[in-house]
Amino acid sequence: MARAERLVLARLAAQRAGRAATARVLRSTGLKNWLAPSIADEFHIVPQDLRTPDPSFLVEIAAHQFGLAGAVANLGALSPFAVPPPTVAWARELHGFSWLRHLRVAASDDDAQDAAQAFVMSWLDLGKSSAVALEPQVVARRIISWISHADLLLEGSSARTYTLTADSLGTDIQLLSATRNTAPSGPSRLLCLTALLFASLCVAGHDRRHARLEKAFLAELGHQVLPDGGHASRNPAVVVEILLDLLPLRQCYAARHIALPGALPEAIDRMIAYLKFMRRGDGALARFNGTGRTEVDALATVVGYGGLDDPETAPPKDDPRFEPTPKSGYRRLQRETTIILMDVAPPPTLAFSGQAHAGFLSFELSHGSHPVLVNIGAPAPVHEAPQAMARATVSHNTLCLSNTSSSRLVPLDGAQSQAALQLPGEVESNLFERDGALVLEAWHDGYLDQFGLLHARCLVLSPDGERLDGIDRLEPPTGVLRTRQDLPFSIHFHLPSDAICRLGEASETAEIQVAPHAYWRLTATGARLSIEASTDLVHLSGPRRAMQIVLRGACPGETTVTWSLEHIRSDSA
Repeated sequence: MARAERLVLARLAAQRAGRAATARVLRSTGLKNWLAPSIADEFHIVPQDLRTPDPSFLVEIAAHQFGLAGAVANLGALSPFAVPPPTVAWARELHGFSWLRHLRVAASDDDAQDAAQAFVMSWLDLGKSSAVALEPQVVARRIISWISHADLLLEGSSARTYTLTADSLGTDIQLLSATRNTAPSGPSRLLCLTALLFASLCVAGHDRRHARLEKAFLAELGHQVLPDGGHASRNPAVVVEILLDLLPLRQCYAARHIALPGALPEAIDRMIAYLKFMRRGDGALARFNGTGRTEVDALATVVGYGGLDDPETAPPKDDPRFEPTPKSGYRRLQRETTIILMDVAPPPTLAFSGQAHAGFLSFELSHGSHPVLVNIGAPAPVHEAPQAMARATVSHNTLCLSNTSSSRLVPLDGAQSQAALQLPGEVESNLFERDGALVLEAWHDGYLDQFGLLHARCLVLSPDGERLDGIDRLEPPTGVLRTRQDLPFSIHFHLPSDAICRLGEASETAEIQVAPHAYWRLTATGARLSIEASTDLVHLSGPRRAMQIVLRGACPGETTVTWSLEHIRSDSA
């Protein structure tokens, strides 16, 4: 490990230790007394919550169940704040109160409003001093949730409920103002500043520091949102979550008739266009660097709410915003209804790489509304066991050398959270047109230090989108290399869980059925073709069995494998 990497790891570990110390201090009586309640009992506006509500949530509560973050707690006769949390993610979502939106859908029902107010009172009695409740990012989410549902929480409430709720909101705003810089780097840091801006725009008496907060927010936004609209983590799903907050924030500026800083709408437009760029033909986001199951409703909301043109239309291929950047580089090839998205950039910086995957030069392919090849994706937070597997190179549609991932994963703080180091250091790509076909050439050096080899890949998509030709090469940067022993390699083609695959009549072919009357054939030379088990991690019910086509061989120092994927039948017979 390089000295610079060790220094970054040490700094991140120190930051985590500092956050733990801050949490201990916040639970102390002295600081609680210092944070005397401030006034938050009058609202200029109540912003819109764009997240999709679930009308069945009240039914689950009636059955004494509380489902959050993919996990369910059985309450019995207890408050959700009195039961052991099934997962940390469940606890964070519970104390963040974003689930209030599920009660709003039944707001005409007095029982729903009574339940919302009762839950807040229960939290004030049982939950407000817990360690999770005091995490800055959780405080930020709670502030946004309570402001966005102030009418649900305060209208028709008793004088005691109104006063305690308003005082607690004011205290949270004070608390977040004092602790926002202790939030983890990345989306959590941006969320804290977003919440404070919501407070300054929506809550009377909290606008004194608006200009200073706005300046800090815009600086953090510029740090995290890259010129192509992607996020510094290289995780496309993060962009959706950020936009679900930024779009209502933009609306708050307009409702208050306060000048909107130009950088905010510009970033929003770039991010929405980026999401359109990263959509497959089935409407889901490509599964790169921590993206798992796409919340299709949320994605459609931010794309449609943003006011751009047809959300199904990809950005022009000559749009300079979509040239790969060192941090969020993806390439898109599209002919007719065939769409290919490929990862062509190094890992994000260490501070942003907690969910990064070692999937360099991996790609996903969709045809019409059918995904044909997919990475296995990221599991829901409740499914912790597959996290390391999801990040490995073999879980992506790319080449893996000697059963070794192309980027190392190391613990940040001795716990399960990991970060991809700066391997590969270089990923280069070139996209051009040749005789109507799209040609993408790329390579990475993730295997150079350990094995002395580069992985180079060339994809050629035919003018009609019905055929994809590929070449994968392992080669030294210069000259000729002979390794001490042949190195095993494998090239993976993962299929969706509902796809069916079988060997073709020839040993070098396999046939894929992605829909009742939609078939593709993969043909390979230079490696042994086999059909093997895989896993699809993106389903609500948990990981599902799937299939993959694998090309295996041995590399004596350099080798070339050619393959083609052809759409062979799509009839109605």
